[in-house]
Amino acid sequence: MKRSALLLTLAACLWGGEDPPVNRLVFGGDVMLGRYVYLQARSRKDPTWPFREVAPILRHADIAFANLESPFAPNPPYFEDRMVFRAHPSMVEGLKFAGIDIVSTANNHVRDAGAPGIVFTLETLAKNGIAAVGTALRPQDVFKGVVLQSKGVRFGFLAYTYDQRNGNHPDDDARVAVVNQSTVARDVKDLRGRCDVVIVSMHAGYEYHVRPNPQQMSFARAAIDAGASIVVGHHPHVVQPVEEFKGGLILYSLGNLVFDQPLKKGVRQRAIAEVVFSGSRIAGYKLD
Repeated sequence: MKRSALLLTLAACLWGGEDPPVNRLVFGGDVMLGRYVYLQARSRKDPTWPFREVAPILRHADIAFANLESPFAPNPPYFEDRMVFRAHPSMVEGLKFAGIDIVSTANNHVRDAGAPGIVFTLETLAKNGIAAVGTALRPQDVFKGVVLQSKGVRFGFLAYTYDQRNGNHPDDDARVAVVNQSTVARDVKDLRGRCDVVIVSMHAGYEYHVRPNPQQMSFARAAIDAGASIVVGHHPHVVQPVEEFKGGLILYSLGNLVFDQPLKKGVRQRAIAEVVFSGSRIAGYKLD
């Protein structure tokens, strides 16, 4: 019996003999809506423009996820010729147009709009029906995760970043989740009590390296060991390998989904992952 058929048979048994519900989850990498991306969208008078190419894939998912690399800022500047990303609030229309249901806000640019930017970003997303994970309005809520339900299956999300200072802050903000093996193991186990599937977002790795580093590998495997089904990575801005580990799936880096970095010859910079669930079990996956 093929592995996929075996998984479907096991899932049917778990769902009382009935065919378990099938869900398609789609994962994208880094989304940066400031700087040149914003200038191009503004010149076209179309905040959905950056997503025109990828929207057809994301829209047809039962749940679509990406990493939001640029906080929304209530005031300019929205263009800085340096590694500070601030998005105009109108650019949230692109996320909605693409059908993105949930984003990670835990990354090294999370504080580029200052401390108020964390609140403004979460409020902007919530007003537009997009869930956020990895930051919270209160420190005590950062590690609780977010649960989205589709066809009766509860998918729980957690998110973490290797760094939140971006060279601009002397200390950490307790409203941002930082990569830590002990923390993720605790959080995954806690979240498993409230959902059927746990998915962990990991913002880590060396930029432009096509192989994961030891921090990525140890953190991702700790998450799977604790009970996560998927770890989805971003930050390197290039695509890194997929690892099947102890029944779970590690997408080390999906590269850039929407960004203004020039393409590098011979290096894949974007992958969109589709993972099919039968009930709470992974039935298959592919990268486009």
